[in-house]
Amino acid sequence: MTDRHHLLVHGGTFAAVGDSGDISGVRGGSSPDGLFVRDARHLSRWQLTVDGAVPETLSPVAEGDTARCVLVPRGGRQEPPAYTLFREQAVADGTFVESLRVTSNRPGPTTVRIAVTADADFTDQFELRSDHRTYVKSGAVRKREVLDDGVEFSYRRGEWLSCTTVTAEPAPDGVEETGTGARRLVWTLDLEPHGSAELALRVVARPHGATTEPAAPASPSAVSDQLASLEEEFVEGVAFPTGWPELAAACERGLSDLASLQVPATGPGGEELRVPAGGAPWFLTLLGRDALLTSLFALPYRPQLAAATLPALAATQATEVGPDSVAQPGKIVHEVRHGELAHFGQVPYGRYYGSVDATPLFLVLLGAYVEQTGDAALARRLEANARAAIGWMLDHGGLTSRGYLVYRADQGGLANQNWKDSPGAICWADGTRASGPVMAAGAQGYAYDALRRTAWIARTVWEDETYAALLEQAAADLRDRFQRDFWMPEHSFPALALDGEGNQVDALASDAGHLLWSGLLDKEYGKKVGRRLVEPDFFSGWGVRTLASGQPAYHPLSYHRGSVWPHDNALITLGLSRYGLHDEARTVAHALVDAATATGHRLPEVLAGYGRDTQTEPVPYPHACVRESRSAAAPLALLTAVGGA
Repeated sequence: MTDRHHLLVHGGTFAAVGDSGDISGVRGGSSPDGLFVRDARHLSRWQLTVDGAVPETLSPVAEGDTARCVLVPRGGRQEPPAYTLFREQAVADGTFVESLRVTSNRPGPTTVRIAVTADADFTDQFELRSDHRTYVKSGAVRKREVLDDGVEFSYRRGEWLSCTTVTAEPAPDGVEETGTGARRLVWTLDLEPHGSAELALRVVARPHGATTEPAAPASPSAVSDQLASLEEEFVEGVAFPTGWPELAAACERGLSDLASLQVPATGPGGEELRVPAGGAPWFLTLLGRDALLTSLFALPYRPQLAAATLPALAATQATEVGPDSVAQPGKIVHEVRHGELAHFGQVPYGRYYGSVDATPLFLVLLGAYVEQTGDAALARRLEANARAAIGWMLDHGGLTSRGYLVYRADQGGLANQNWKDSPGAICWADGTRASGPVMAAGAQGYAYDALRRTAWIARTVWEDETYAALLEQAAADLRDRFQRDFWMPEHSFPALALDGEGNQVDALASDAGHLLWSGLLDKEYGKKVGRRLVEPDFFSGWGVRTLASGQPAYHPLSYHRGSVWPHDNALITLGLSRYGLHDEARTVAHALVDAATATGHRLPEVLAGYGRDTQTEPVPYPHACVRESRSAAAPLALLTAVGGA
C-alpha cells in the first residue's frame, strides 16, 4: 500500500498501523488507519512516545499476522541509543493487543518514561472514503472515563452506543488529558543495568448491537498461534501441484488469507455462520457477489465456504420491494453493513440489493455445490429461496419483459450494478457512458448458467420435471437472443452491454471471458472470443485487462477500464479451459501466478494495466484491497482450470 499502512485482519476486525506500530487517525488516502470493528473506527489514535519524544523506527513493521517492529530514541552516531523498544501487535475478534518491551542498553540503572496516547473517534468507515461527502450526526456525544487500569471511550447518538476500553498491565501511573479528546497513559519505568520491562496493552471494542464482550487474548503471540492453527486447518488436505511451486505457493497463501477473511453471519434458522468477506480494508463485510465467487473458486477444495454462504444469503434474501435499498422479492443481497450511517439510513447499505448478478450467481453456486458434494439436503432446504431467485430473474430482473437481466442506475447507491460497478465502467469504446436501463453481457451468462443448473436441481432433487423443462427452455431462448443481439460481427466479439434503446455498447471488455465460463456462447463464437482475449491489446503479460488498450476509453489506472483483476482472470481461465483453449488458459494462468510471485504470492484486488513489456514488475493499483477474498481464491480457480501445467 502506498501510504505504508500494514493490515492485521482477523474475522470482522482489522487494524491498519504504520511502520512504527502507531495509528495517527489521519483521514483520506488509499487506506484508513485505526482499529475497525463492524464498520466503525474503535481506535483512531495509538501513538507511542518515550521520554516525551517519538522514537525512531529501526526495524519497521513487515507483512504478517502480527505487527512487529523495533524502535530506538533519536540520536547521533556518537551516542548509541540508551534503550531499545520491541513492539508486537495483533488483532482478534473485536480486540487489539500489544506487547511492549523496553530494554536498557546502559551499564547502570536508568529511568524511562513511556506514554501511549489513545483515542476512539467511532467514525463510520464511509466517512473516511475520499469522496468528499459529509454526514450530519445530530446529538452525538463522546465521553471518556478514567479506569483503574486504563480508560474507556464511548459514543452515543440516540439509541446507538459504542464503546472502546483500553487497559494495561501493569496499570499506568496516570491517565492525562491532552486537550484534543485523546488520553495519554503514562508509565515511569526504572530499569536495572541492561534490564527490561514489559507492558501488556489491550483494546476491547464493543460495537453497537454487540451482545457479549469479546475476551482479549493474553498476548500477540497467543493470537499468532491461534491464527496459525486456523490457517493450517484451512490449508490441510489440499493437494498442491508439485510441478508448479509458484502456483502451489499462491494457493497456500490464498487459503491462509481466506482463513482470516471469514466474517460472522446468520442463517435462515438463526444459526451462526462464518462467510467470506469482500476484503480489507474497505469491504470487511458480507458482499453477495464476492462471497459467491469466492465460494465457487474454492468449491473443489473448501466446500464449507459454499455451505455457509448459501444459507447466509438465503437469510438476507429480499421478500418485498424497498426503493431505497433496491430490494425486490427474491433478490439476493449485494452488501450488508453494520455501521452507524447504515443504521440511521444515511447510506443505503445496511442491506443493499444493488446487484444484477448476485441472484443468478446464488443459483449457480447452489447447483455447483450439490453437483460437487452430493449434498441434496441443502438444495431441499433452500428450495423456496431458489424458486424465489428464479422468480426475481424472470419478473423484476427483466428476463420475461426485456429478454435480459436489466438494471437501472440507483441515485443513492450504485450507478452500475454488475461486477464493474464504478460509475464509468459500462461505456462505449470512446468512453461515453451507457444510459438508461442497462443489460450487461456478463450477467446474461450468469443467468443462463443459473437457469440450467436450477433445472438440473429441479429434476434430480425437487422431482419437478415441468419446472425443469420450463427453465431449460428459458435458458435456450436466452442463448439464442444473446448471440443475435450482443454479437458484433465487425469485431467478432460480444458487446459489453445493451443500453436502454437496445444499442450495442461497443467497448471491447474482459466480460466476454465470463461468457465462456458460463457457457453462453456457442463453440465457434467462444473460441474466437477466447483467442482474442490473449492478443496484446487485452493481455498485459500480468493478465487480461478489463478493457482492451487502444480504445479511447482505456486507462491503465482506471478501476474498471484497463486494470487487471485477478478474479476476472480466474473466470476467464476457467472459461478458456471449458472451451478447450488450454494453451490460452495456461498463458493467462502463468501470467497471474507470476504476478502473485512478484507480490509475495498474494494477489491484490486489482493491478494496474501496464504491460509486462515495459514494466518488469506488476504495478499496483493505488486504492486496491490488499486482502480480498476473490483474489485469495483465484489461484484455486487456476488450479482447477489448468492443474499443475
